[in-house]
Amino acid sequence: MTAKSMMPYVQGNSAIRAMFEEGARMAKEFGAENVYDFSLGNPSVPAPPEVNQAIRDILDEEDSLLIHGYNKSNSGYEDVRATVAEHLNRLHGTAFTAANIIMTVGAASGLNVALKTLLDPGDEVLAFAPYFVEYGNYAKNHGGVLKAVPADPAAGFQPNLEALRELISEKTQAVIINSPNNPTGVVYSEETLQKLAAILEEKSAEIGHPIFIISDEPYRELAYDGVTVPYVTKYYRNTIVGYSWSKSLSLPGERIGYLVIPSEIDDFDNAIVAANIANRVLGYVNAPTLIQRVVARCIECAADIDAYDRNRKALYEGLIDAGYECTKPEGAFYLFVKSPLEDDVEFCALAKKYHILIVPGKSFACPGYVRMAYCVSYDTIVNSLPHFRDLMEEVRGL
Repeated sequence: MTAKSMMPYVQGNSAIRAMFEEGARMAKEFGAENVYDFSLGNPSVPAPPEVNQAIRDILDEEDSLLIHGYNKSNSGYEDVRATVAEHLNRLHGTAFTAANIIMTVGAASGLNVALKTLLDPGDEVLAFAPYFVEYGNYAKNHGGVLKAVPADPAAGFQPNLEALRELISEKTQAVIINSPNNPTGVVYSEETLQKLAAILEEKSAEIGHPIFIISDEPYRELAYDGVTVPYVTKYYRNTIVGYSWSKSLSLPGERIGYLVIPSEIDDFDNAIVAANIANRVLGYVNAPTLIQRVVARCIECAADIDAYDRNRKALYEGLIDAGYECTKPEGAFYLFVKSPLEDDVEFCALAKKYHILIVPGKSFACPGYVRMAYCVSYDTIVNSLPHFRDLMEEVRGL
């Protein structure tokens, strides 16, 4: 018997996953080459060759009990955490040590560990729309309530800071940010982060407890045209960073990432212990041991994002030429497009007639738009464009 508490999840099952499964069905019916599936952010660029080589070398060179056993610490291998900390310090001028790093089962588990550490039942978490659909479920997992900060399309989908200010209450414990952003591809600017930090400092003092930033950063390395992605801990000390190698090394199935919990945050000594306990009691125990050692050896590697950049330009320019409105993404591998129909769900349903699979903006707390994941083959991009044009022609005729 399914628990009553799970029925809202069943009824609201992820539109992204549902569309992806629909794509698999359509591919069988019409042929994969005739289906243009932009639903799921599954990397299409292979992992760097160094990753496979590292796996072979580790299996040959290291103690099998070590690489397949439990870690002594729920935080993960100390030498791996030290390698991560040193890497971040080189990149960002920070001063982290192994003590500030917890290896996690991807970014999703990292966010859940952070929320488990911070939230009591009834506490509130704010997120800037549009945001990744699962944030609300993650907050709910730990008795929290997610509140959406309305989007500001006129500002290029930079965070709506004045709306944030109005939503902060005594129950607010954290603000989740995601840059480069899923679904818009927007990179939050240094000016935005400085203003955000000032508001949170002011409001934390006003309500009498710290408000944390949880910075969700699986797309950090996917930035284009020389755009720099600011490192949030340099602007606001009560920041926890969640990272994943799912996109930067094309390893989504390996479920490997980390949390950064800086020593400067309020109540660090208790928070770091609580996060380690959360890692255990949520059932993760420790991050996968073999792949921890792999990413440590590949810490300077990155997947070749030129293919994503090529896709980005081709899809954006092709859609603009066909009459669509969209914000040109600065990072990640998503395009957020204004729906030509007022009802974005209706538009996504109509797109399936042309074998195009896209996700309604409603799933990201931003109705009136649709998300397209361009981490697909270049041929899929090129071959889809005539169908997007035909789709727009039908919409104009309605």
